[in-house]
Amino acid sequence: MLRRQHNAPLFAGRHTGSRTAKISTLAPAHLHKHQGAIALTHDQINLATAAPRRAVIARNQLQALRLQVGTCPVFTLVPQRFARWRRGACSTRTMVHAHRLRCDNALLRLRGLPLADLTPHCFEKPHVTPSFALALQAADAAAAAQHYPQATLYVVATPIGNLADISLRALYVLQLADAIACEDTRHTRQMLQAYGIDKPGNALLAVHQHNERSASAQIIERLSQGQRVVYVSDAGTPGISDPGAIVVEEATRAGFRASPLPGASSVTAAMSAAGITQEGGYVFAGFLPAKGKVRQEAAQQLAAEPRAVVLLESPHRILDLAHTLQILQERPITFAREITKQFEQIHTLAAHAAEAWLTEDPIRQKGEFVVVIHPQPSTKDTTELPPEALRLLQLLLEEGVSLKSAVRVAAAHTNLSRNALYDAGLLLQKEISH
Repeated sequence: MLRRQHNAPLFAGRHTGSRTAKISTLAPAHLHKHQGAIALTHDQINLATAAPRRAVIARNQLQALRLQVGTCPVFTLVPQRFARWRRGACSTRTMVHAHRLRCDNALLRLRGLPLADLTPHCFEKPHVTPSFALALQAADAAAAAQHYPQATLYVVATPIGNLADISLRALYVLQLADAIACEDTRHTRQMLQAYGIDKPGNALLAVHQHNERSASAQIIERLSQGQRVVYVSDAGTPGISDPGAIVVEEATRAGFRASPLPGASSVTAAMSAAGITQEGGYVFAGFLPAKGKVRQEAAQQLAAEPRAVVLLESPHRILDLAHTLQILQERPITFAREITKQFEQIHTLAAHAAEAWLTEDPIRQKGEFVVVIHPQPSTKDTTELPPEALRLLQLLLEEGVSLKSAVRVAAAHTNLSRNALYDAGLLLQKEISH
C-alpha cells in the first residue's frame, strides 16, 4: 500500500469497470482511520466523506485492509509507481499472480467473500489479524465514551505472552495517545502492528532502564503541551520489576497526573494459580542478586520470612535458584513457567526436590519463571501440637480455668511455646462453647 507521503490523487482516472470503485482528483479526499472515510456497500467505495488534508492511506489501516486484496488496475498500478515496499507487504511475485487473476465484479464484492480466500493472492504475511480488527471496534464501543484527560501519563499494562490479554480500554488509549514511551520501540511497534494500530515514528519514545531518568524530560515536555502520553514496558505492568516507576515519579513531581490502566501481571497470575490458602499476604522480592554469596544471604532471609514470597527468574539461572532454595527443605514452592503462553507450566513441590525436578526434563528450564515460595505453616494449626498438650489444655478449660492460666500450666508441663498453646487454646475455647 501507499506510504504516508503519497496522496489519493495518484489514483485519478483509474477505474475497475461498471459499478466498481472510482477515484477522482476533483475531491482532495484522503483515507483516515478515525474519520470513516471508507464505506463499503457491496462493491462500492466512497471517498467523498474523507476529511481533507488529513492522514493518507496507511499500510496497516484497518478500513483499508480489505482494499489491499483487490486485484484490479487501481491496485496493480501501485507497484509500478512505487518500487519501495516495507518488509512483509505484497511481493512482486504475488502481485503478478494477482494480476493474472484479473478483475471482475464478483471478486470485488468483498462482503460475502471470506478474507482468508483472498489473502493468499496478495499477502505473504498479513499484518493485521481480523480478530483484532473486531477487538478495536469493541474497544471503541466500550471505551470511547469515557473521559481521557489531556496532559496525562497513562501507565498501560500489556500482555505477558498472549496477545489476546489486552484490555479494551488499553487498545483505545493506545490509539488515542499522542506519544507512546516504551521500553523497546521495536517490540512495541510489532505489538501495535499486530493490533492494527499505526503510529508515526516520532510518536514512539525509547524509555528504558538505562535512560529512564533523563528520558523523562521529553515526556514531561510533551505533557506540558497537553499531550496524552502512554508508557508501556515490553510485557506486563510497568514499574513492577520493569521500567516505569521513575517516569511516574518525575511526571507526578512535575504536577502531571499518572493514570493506570490495569492488565496482565505475571506476579498476580502466578499467585492466583499457586493455591495458597493461608492469610497474611505475600512479599514480592523480584530477582535475587546474581552473585553467589549475596544470593545465599538473600535466600536465608527468605527462609525466615513467614509469608509467601514471589520471585522472578530467567531460564539460565533457574537451576541455580532451585539449588539455593534447598535450605527451605519441605516448604512448598510453585514454579510458573511461560505464563499465558502455549507451553505454560505450573507445578508445586517441596523446595528440596526442586532442582531434581528441573533437571529431569530440559524443557522445564526454558522460558521466563515466576517462583512462589509458600508461607510457613501456621502455628494456629492445632495438629502441630502433641496430643497430650491439647488434652491438658482442653481439660483445664472445661474445668473453668481461664485461658491465660491454662496456657501457663500447659507450658510448664510440656515445655511448649506459650504462643502456640495460646492459639490452640483459642480454638479449643470456641469448640467448647459450641
